Amino acid sequence: MFDWAKIDTVLLDMDGTLLDLHFDNHFWREHLPLRYAQHHEISKKDAHNFLMAGYEDVAGTIDWYCLDYWAEKTKLPIVELKKEVQHLIQMRDDAHDFLVALKKANKKVILVTNAHPAALQLKIERTGLDTYFDQLISTHQFGVTKESQLLWQRLQQHLQFDISTTLFVDDSLPILQSAQTFGIANLLAIANPDSKLPSNDISEFISIEHYQEVIPDIC
Repeated sequence: MFDWAKIDTVLLDMDGTLLDLHFDNHFWREHLPLRYAQHHEISKKDAHNFLMAGYEDVAGTIDWYCLDYWAEKTKLPIVELKKEVQHLIQMRDDAHDFLVALKKANKKVILVTNAHPAALQLKIERTGLDTYFDQLISTHQFGVTKESQLLWQRLQQHLQFDISTTLFVDDSLPILQSAQTFGIANLLAIANPDSKLPSNDISEFISIEHYQEVIPDIC
């Protein structure tokens, strides 16, 4: 799929790419609507509809990923509510071997997530994900998300990576399209980000369902 000898830097998304997206999907689609309904004494259906509309309003922006924004909008302690279902936070079954293979091959491995720093910290505490990386980056430090070209510009200035020798892995097609527009040469899509949902049909990018499909070629 890729000429690994010509890849120096690997930029990796977190949720759905290295961690099972089931936690996030369950929290935003099920747990938060339930707690919102209970707190505001409305039906779960009304709570769900309110939140879904709110998600659509800010999709792809920094607010969508900002726990402070949602705490203000819902009047709920979002971080504490996430901890109520933190047992669902787990690495993908194939992520450990992939990350180990990258380090053995002396690749520079950097996490680039849109997750809010508080969400990132919670997931690190649950998984030890930080031990695999040279650097951890939440796009909140740049004020824009991976959907934005401005993020890629600021990220390249910060990391000084070469777009021709960089691989970027994500499960979001809009984000992969943004990286492609910026010029990153090697792009890989994860087709099955949520272990409880069917795989996505992806034709626009090279895609995999298991890292074992690429691990043998890395070293």
